[in-house]
Amino acid sequence: MSSPSVAPAVSRFYQRWLSAAPERAARIDELAQLSLAEIDLAHYLRQEAAGGLPLVRAMRRLRNLLVCTLIRRDLGGQANLAEVVSAMTRFADFAIQQHLAELHAELVAAHGAPTGRDSGLPQQMMVLAMGKQGGGELNVSSDIDLIFVYPEDGDTAAGPGQRGLSNHEFFVRLGKKLIAALAEITEDGYTFRVDMALRPNGNSGPLAASLGMVENYLIVQGREWERYAWVKARAVTGRAEDIAALEAIVRPFCFRRYLDFGVIDAIRNMHAQIRAEVNRQERLHPDRSNNVKLGRGGIREIEFLAQVFQLIRGGRDAALRDRSTRTTLRIIAEKGLLSHAIVYQLLASYTFLRNLEHRLQYLDDAQTHTLPASEADRQTVAEMMGLPDAATLLTQLEAHRQFVAGQFDEMFSDKTEGGDNDIELQSSNECADPDNREALVARFAALGFDAPEDGAKRLIATWQAPRLQSLPEASRNRLQSLINSALPLIVQAAQESRGGSQLATLGRLLDFLEAIARRAAYLSLLTEYPHTLARVIRMVHASGWAAQFLSQHPILLDELLDDRLRHAVFDPAALAAELDTQLAAAAGDTERQMDILREVHHVQLFHLLAQDLAGDLTVEKLADYLSALADTIVAATLQAVWRTVATRHREVPLFTVIAYGKLGGKELGYVSDLDVIFLYDDPDQEAPAQYAKLAQRFITWMTSHTPAGILFDIDTALRPDGASGMLVSSVASFEKYQSNSAWVWEHQALTRARYCAGDAAIGQRFEQIREAVLRKARPADGPLKPEVIAMRQRMMDAKPNHSALFDLKQDPGGMIDIEFIVQFLVLQHAHRYPQLTANYGNIALLKMCAELGLIDAALAASVADAYRQYRKLQHQLRLQGQDLARVDRARVAPQAAQVRALWDGLFGNPVAD
Repeated sequence: MSSPSVAPAVSRFYQRWLSAAPERAARIDELAQLSLAEIDLAHYLRQEAAGGLPLVRAMRRLRNLLVCTLIRRDLGGQANLAEVVSAMTRFADFAIQQHLAELHAELVAAHGAPTGRDSGLPQQMMVLAMGKQGGGELNVSSDIDLIFVYPEDGDTAAGPGQRGLSNHEFFVRLGKKLIAALAEITEDGYTFRVDMALRPNGNSGPLAASLGMVENYLIVQGREWERYAWVKARAVTGRAEDIAALEAIVRPFCFRRYLDFGVIDAIRNMHAQIRAEVNRQERLHPDRSNNVKLGRGGIREIEFLAQVFQLIRGGRDAALRDRSTRTTLRIIAEKGLLSHAIVYQLLASYTFLRNLEHRLQYLDDAQTHTLPASEADRQTVAEMMGLPDAATLLTQLEAHRQFVAGQFDEMFSDKTEGGDNDIELQSSNECADPDNREALVARFAALGFDAPEDGAKRLIATWQAPRLQSLPEASRNRLQSLINSALPLIVQAAQESRGGSQLATLGRLLDFLEAIARRAAYLSLLTEYPHTLARVIRMVHASGWAAQFLSQHPILLDELLDDRLRHAVFDPAALAAELDTQLAAAAGDTERQMDILREVHHVQLFHLLAQDLAGDLTVEKLADYLSALADTIVAATLQAVWRTVATRHREVPLFTVIAYGKLGGKELGYVSDLDVIFLYDDPDQEAPAQYAKLAQRFITWMTSHTPAGILFDIDTALRPDGASGMLVSSVASFEKYQSNSAWVWEHQALTRARYCAGDAAIGQRFEQIREAVLRKARPADGPLKPEVIAMRQRMMDAKPNHSALFDLKQDPGGMIDIEFIVQFLVLQHAHRYPQLTANYGNIALLKMCAELGLIDAALAASVADAYRQYRKLQHQLRLQGQDLARVDRARVAPQAAQVRALWDGLFGNPVAD
């Protein structure tokens, strides 16, 4: 890098400013020893104004001093890009604040203080820094993009001798005076050029707008490119409460709650317009080529790359709302949205291009972004970059631009223009027009579709559905393109899986596309990332339930963009930490917190589903993960709900959720409900009412349908005294009930119960009660056996199977028989063999009972294998969307016979078939 002596030699601006007053050299020498990003600007402003200079002149002189010092430090290797841009940003903020304070006071003296009509409070103007100033990355010779906003309409409180104004008039005058103070050229130059074109309605709009006008404009008229601009909006002045109100208006305009992949096409179009104008200017002025900001591979393309992720995902991920391009790129890498290697090189290119931009501006303090036409100046710029000559500079510049352009094209290239899977239509309406049925059938046949007639019929019926007929033309065209791309992929999916119905897959896909058709962002995602469509097709081909789940939660399409699904490792601790962070960020917003819980749960469920369909998980391992996931969600929900109880009497509740049934046995499926009870151990007199409220809200949070769907259905029927009992129980009353009043079937249920979430000490106390109850001696000739048989018969009578198929769960010889066998063995023998009370699961307990000599070992092994086979078949049927797990009786006859043999051997009284 250049030495300190280079600055006066290479910067004509530096030379002119120093030669006008040589004594300035000492001031530069003093400041050059300091980091300009941290200096006391007010102190140096007072020095510039020491001779009685007005603020306007003193600020310009301070600006020139700072710029010259930055040139000196930058070219001398003492300042990096971060110092240069942060120093300029901080100075711009300072200049606006100082001038505004002075001018506001002057106007108040003349017209009175502006006062809110509704609030009656004094009003202050919010100056919004946009663009690079808003992002904290201002150039040394940049103009500043500003927007003026005031809180409320009203009038000034004019006193005697003052001429009253409306608030609007007051702030328009204030804005004009501020622009003049910053931008008018005087003998000392200017402080900053000011551009107001980004305000509502642009240059034709009012100079200052009220919060209400801004809100109305953004909702009614705000355009896509304005979202890009407002992402960087940062209030430099104003009261904290007014700034918060403005941010609450701007945030939903910039950041959608869904994943907004439609922004890719919007930025693509905006960039095309910019490039067209740059190309036009370069044709008219060949000497202005190599625009490092707006040209191909330039700074703007890096900014677009960063902001596209912000606009797509910022509504769901607050971390992506940072205004700085550099910070945003680093966050993108941390989140795996781009690789660390790509982001590292983008940051290197950004640094090179911004440093080059500054050196172009150092020459004459001009707002330029193009390499100079003069060979001598190009050589000077090269030397400022620490390079031997202009040729080397151009070589390095081209390398950076090629890399940036390549990344930009990969993100923003138009995917609709063709691809390996695109099938061109003979006419644009071929799929939609019933008159083209013959051509459509021929097309299905040519693709190798099993049922061309049925496929064409199904496609035409969907295309003629009112929901699709009413779509905007752009969405219909995009949907038609997706369908054409999908047809060969359906055939391919069937061939790869060596099975499955092509027609069923087509129907599932069309149902899915019809469900998402009104959300252009989802159609954009599938269009912009064609490989995602292929993954959707493979998933819906493999599972009807997966197709239904994806249709209900299309936001999960984002998870198909890369290989996260297959390689994601389920980590309950990391998930709990993530939930805690997200819920804390949405504190006070109950609706958003409920959606966060659902979105996180659905994402994790989708990851497990993808691994399941790929054959990476056994049914047992999947059930373990699903149960652990439910535990994590229950714990996070319980904690979040308690914080919403305004009358809570303690910060951490002495309250616990106990899991029964499938959750208790860690055999949860994709759509299982949760059987739970609630216990507390708190002597406070307010405890019963507070914990009843907590339990009720917990159930509401779990079961309510929000825009993100539902979490779980909750069943509390296993609580003491069932539906007629209290929703929450103290530990003492639960113990008394289980010891003295519980039915045998309640003790059966207790064999699969466990602590799920909440206070761990209560969970330990529950386990002690559970073990004591289960280890209670029960005589062999007592009521246990007949009660178990009677309960099994009642279940059979309640859910009779009148079909010819075998119900894997309900029929004699099925899963419930096995569960009852295990529960009976535990209750009958746990007083002698306490190890049986461990919640190991039915298969492990069958093996343990065999080892203890309680049942025949060979028969126990056969029944365990039957249970394993039943669970596998049940899972396969659930994946295909079947509600009832029923199969041909011959398919499981040997397994059912083994189960019945063990049942008969234990009870000697088979349940009626």
